Formats: sequence, structure tokens, C-alpha cells
Amino acid sequence: MPTQTRRTQEERTAATRKALLDATIECLVEHGYHGTTTTRVVERAGVSRGAQVHHFPTKNALVLAAVEHLAVKRADEFLEQDLGRLRASDDAVGAAIDFVWEVHQGPLFEAAMELWVAARTDPEMREHVAALERTVTAGLLELGRRVLGDRVDDPEVRGDIYLMLETIRGLRLLQFIHPTTPERTHERWLRTRSRLRLVAERHLT
Repeated sequence: MPTQTRRTQEERTAATRKALLDATIECLVEHGYHGTTTTRVVERAGVSRGAQVHHFPTKNALVLAAVEHLAVKRADEFLEQDLGRLRASDDAVGAAIDFVWEVHQGPLFEAAMELWVAARTDPEMREHVAALERTVTAGLLELGRRVLGDRVDDPEVRGDIYLMLETIRGLRLLQFIHPTTPERTHERWLRTRSRLRLVAERHLT
């Protein structure tokens, strides 16, 4: 019978922190910022209340740590994407625009949106969320560099990338205000995509 390797204290500490942070993000998605309580997080993470208090004494401390955790996860998610399909695509412009849309889907972005709303009236949260978005945007710009090379440093190109990001983020936010069917969401995206394409074609063709 193989001998189990006993985890070190550092490994146990890291695992507990990760469980708490992942659980916080999941609660943000499922319950929203105001519905994310330390009790819910502890239950979902499968750790004791004492462990939570030891690592993160308050809900604010927990959520702010989750902000940084979320930024890293979102940036890593972007950088792990397969860029080969962009370069190999017969429609590089469309593939690039679709790629940016795709990386703004899913629970990580939804959790980030909960923090955006909370940051409106919380200066400390706002500072951390702003740093989160700078990290995420830097990751997307790095992806742009892999596709466009040094053209990303051109103010015109970078301005259009920001325009694309801001438009897509706004469209995703609209889904929270006016939820609809997947078909209708796709129609909205195609309408927006056609206009973003006119902007992107100046640099990707």
C-alpha cells in the first residue's frame, strides 16, 4: 500500500486560503456581493470559522483578497488561450473580436461585475477593483501583442483596443439589466461585432 505524503504546514495553509478565496468567488456569482457572507463562504469552502478568521478576520478582508485572486485567475485564463487559432484563421479580424468576447463570459467575469457595483460606494474596494481591472487589461494587451506585435504600442491601435474592451464590457453588463434568451444575446453580439469589426479591420488586416 503506497505511503501518503503528509502535507506541510505551508501547503495546508495555502490550500485553506485557496479554498476560501475560490468559495468567495463562487458566492459572489451565486449570491451577489451583499449575499456573500462569511458563513456561506466557510460552508462552501469546507473549513472552520476559526480558519477563516485566522486568514481573513472580516468579510472585507476576505473579499479584497478575493479581488486579487480573481484578477490573477482572469489574467491566467486569457494567457492560457490558444492563440494559434487566431493566427491560422481565414478571418483573423472576426476571430480576434470573438476571442475578446469569449474571455468576458463565464463566472469569473460575473464575480468581477459584482465587485464593480460594490466599489461604487466603497473607496477601499474601488481602489482594489481598479487594480484588478488594470491587471486584467494588461493581460489582454499582452494577448494583443502576441497577435499584433509592437503595433499594440501605437496610440491609435491601443485606443481602439480600449474601445473594444469597453464596448464588450458594457454589453455584458447590459445582460444583467436586461437578461434575455441565448438567441437574443447572440443577436445583440452580432450587431455589436459588426461595428467593432470596422474599427479592428484598420489594424488586423
